[in-house]
Amino acid sequence: MPLIAPSVLSADFANLQRDVEMLNSSRADWLHIDIMDGVFVPNLSFGLPVCHAIKRHAEKPMDVHLMIVQPERYLEAFRDAGAAVLTVHYEACTHLHRTIGQIKELGCKAGVAINPHTSVHLLGDILPDIDLVCLMSVNPGFGGQKFIENSYRKVQQLRQMADALNPKLHIEVDGGVNSQNAPLLVAAGADVLVAGNFVFSSPDPLQTIADLKNIE
Repeated sequence: MPLIAPSVLSADFANLQRDVEMLNSSRADWLHIDIMDGVFVPNLSFGLPVCHAIKRHAEKPMDVHLMIVQPERYLEAFRDAGAAVLTVHYEACTHLHRTIGQIKELGCKAGVAINPHTSVHLLGDILPDIDLVCLMSVNPGFGGQKFIENSYRKVQQLRQMADALNPKLHIEVDGGVNSQNAPLLVAAGADVLVAGNFVFSSPDPLQTIADLKNIE
């Protein structure tokens, strides 16, 4: 049974408290928070003030995905804004091992995200030191994109690596997740599913989350 992390990026920002309270009452496990700087990815989302606002109402752990350059400058601030999981991009970190160490020292779970074109094999050296890998199954920056089919193979490869190096590693898939591909992702080895547009555009988000949660 996977962990479900609805992406708040797809929520109604004019009714953010309402949508966070809906997630509180759902079977979601985490709230996935996408932070974009307009530099690392070609879009701006929201930053620390909105994270603080979400934290005031969230009753579930906040899974904060930093799609930003120089993420090490902001780790403590996002921890203070409510992050339980802090994920940085492999492509954005010159000194990845040091950054992961900083996240652990702050008391957060440490994650590394990789873009669709980045090979999972580049994570071999860092895999024993992290709690989570976030595989981007769309090109990061915008919600509602089409799922990249090669993601299944990457999940399988990463699960094989994790079984040897870090069996407790969470494998999170972010981008285009829906009821069709979610069972295949779980079968391939994913155990955290990020779903944004699929949940928030659903006529019954609570049922949609429950259906994802019930995948075996």
